Amino acid sequence: MLVLTTIVVPCFGQRWAEDMLDHRSHDFGMVARGAKIEHRFTLENIYEEDARIVSARSSCGCTTPKFSTKILKTWDKTEIVAVLDTRNFLGQKDSTITIRLDLPFPAEVQLHVHAYIRRNVVIQPEAVAFGTVTQGTAARQTVKVSYAGRDDWAIERVTTDNPSLKARVVKTRSGGGFVDYDLIVDLAEDAPVGYIREHLILVTNDAQPRASRVPVTVEGVVIASAVSPGAATEDSVVPTITVRPSTLLLGVIGPGESATRPLVVQGSKPFKVVSATCEDERFACATSEKSSVRHLLPVTFTADEQTGTIHGKILIKTDPAAKPVEAAVQVRVMPEEKATAAE
Repeated sequence: MLVLTTIVVPCFGQRWAEDMLDHRSHDFGMVARGAKIEHRFTLENIYEEDARIVSARSSCGCTTPKFSTKILKTWDKTEIVAVLDTRNFLGQKDSTITIRLDLPFPAEVQLHVHAYIRRNVVIQPEAVAFGTVTQGTAARQTVKVSYAGRDDWAIERVTTDNPSLKARVVKTRSGGGFVDYDLIVDLAEDAPVGYIREHLILVTNDAQPRASRVPVTVEGVVIASAVSPGAATEDSVVPTITVRPSTLLLGVIGPGESATRPLVVQGSKPFKVVSATCEDERFACATSEKSSVRHLLPVTFTADEQTGTIHGKILIKTDPAAKPVEAAVQVRVMPEEKATAAE
């Protein structure tokens, strides 16, 4: 169990900041020219004090670091996204990304990114982009993979860890040192609601092991079905509902204390939130009688004597009646003596 304590700078140096990252190095391997390639480093504030990211800079123009959240409260997470420029750079590229924080204490953390950008394999367009897909609807996207070098180059298979994706390749040209394929990717109708951020791997017959695996980005978002079964009509004005964050972190509190943070519930058309309930009655969510395309629903957890990490699910029902959506909520209740150990 992690015990939250005040950070002592002379003792820990900058290790306290390094400990917030899930990993600090990534090797993309060999990637195709023109492909959209990015990697996400997760940073989680595991301390009682707020953490604040001031900046992220890269030692090489081939890699651009991005992050969306500057201030992280206890157990909040953000992602440092390393985006590789495969259009303007070729060959071996090694980057050091320096993350600077000023809270709770000044620190710098370095992330390391490595890649070899091939000139003889090109992806067009840059990624398999599904965009927004409604659950229950199958979708297909095709990208072109082009190779220049030898006639017998081949993509032997395509691998993915996502059971909702099926991919295959069809050779469209071979000869004169050029080989072209269509990479056809299908998204299953029953794909779960949420963001798709995946890498397919093209396994080729290149002799060098590192060159034989070419990543291709797949991205999109699956949203809940707009209409409950049996409720749809041609004149239906039922909105498509999404909720974020997918997991709402309420932070760290002590027994008998409470914490409140908002869920954002959004629709394609104006709607009302009829109810927002949780089986665990310690979680309470306020609703709104007004009709809007966007609602902020405050979620409050009131702790009893139970300690540890507590999980719940908020079930949200709307009017017009869309398919109910769920939002995961999480709070950590620390024993009073541990929660106050830093005071």
